[in-house]
Amino acid sequence: MTPGTTPIGLGIAGLGMAGAVIVHAAAKHPDFVLKAGADPHQGPRDAFARDHNARAYEDVRMLVRDAAVSVVYIATPHQFHAEHARLAAEHGKHIILEKPMALTLAECDAIIAAVERHNVHLVVGHTHAFDPAVRLMQEIIARGELGKLGLIHSLNYTNYLYRPRRPEELDTARGGGILFNQVPHQIDTVRLLAGGVVRSVRAHTTALDPARPTEASCAALLQFDNGAAASLVYSGYDHFDSDEWHFGISERGAPKEIAHGAARRALALAQDEAEARTAAFAYGATNSALPPHQPHFGVTIVTCAQGDMRATADGLAVYSRDGMRQIALPRGGSMPGRREVLDDMRVAIRAGKPPVQNGRWGKATVEVALAILQSARQGRDVALEHQVAVDGSSG
Repeated sequence: MTPGTTPIGLGIAGLGMAGAVIVHAAAKHPDFVLKAGADPHQGPRDAFARDHNARAYEDVRMLVRDAAVSVVYIATPHQFHAEHARLAAEHGKHIILEKPMALTLAECDAIIAAVERHNVHLVVGHTHAFDPAVRLMQEIIARGELGKLGLIHSLNYTNYLYRPRRPEELDTARGGGILFNQVPHQIDTVRLLAGGVVRSVRAHTTALDPARPTEASCAALLQFDNGAAASLVYSGYDHFDSDEWHFGISERGAPKEIAHGAARRALALAQDEAEARTAAFAYGATNSALPPHQPHFGVTIVTCAQGDMRATADGLAVYSRDGMRQIALPRGGSMPGRREVLDDMRVAIRAGKPPVQNGRWGKATVEVALAILQSARQGRDVALEHQVAVDGSSG
């Protein structure tokens, strides 16, 4: 932090899994100070207040009125994103909004209008497009070091569907399933790497478990206006864990034991799924230690005219006619990926530099997710209309 600069007061709306992770990242960030949190569950509230000497509210409406809070990180359930973002904007708070930005394009428009009307900054994240390895790949592509971009392949197999879930997380109409929860990580990443503007989508999805009737796997082809393409493959059925192909490192960057099917077995033993979710993921239940490796979201391979790239456990591997070279990435003092989200908000507030992942960018990512669902249901290509480029220009 610049000497003499006051830390930015941060409030966390929602102390579940996403909120808990950003709390740990913010606590280690030199430019932010945790001032308040809000959550309907008393356990996470009490743990947050105790650990950070901060106020804890039961209702987000109380949080946004807190004069010590300048930025609200919204990590509440998806169906509340539009309402809570508008509330924050109306009280003059800058906003960091977890993906997805909202569940419909109309809700995205309402958020954008509120942000512009009240002259506050909005960063839509966290997605893994903020990961240091992804940002380094984007820089290499932008500099033309490996020639023209041709193809991006993003693949991830996880236990997503069999982690403890709230009822709406298993209902696509209410924002459940992978298309609002997981695939936005892939969409945001490939959009950043390929310049942002997706022209068309063709996709197939599956919902294979009648007891958990929402989309849990997806294969999609995205065509970009610059001639590049991206293939996205995601499966959350817990039979195969693709971290086996990512050096045995978890999404957050910690070593893990690969245990195919373990989430299904644990869920079968759970007495109350909602309680199990809170106990496993809410603030106070998660490990706050800085993981020893870089975060990732499955395996992402970038193909350019003169070489390929993929993230490694600790940086980036670049493959060319000269063989493979490694580029190491430092972890820094707080959680990679989440740190960059906070950095972008700090720069927006203090330097007036708009973030790439602003409201219109977030809306464009939601448009792609909705197009994947539409394409799968209708069996056809879907053209997109609301895309924006990395530089902010309209597609």
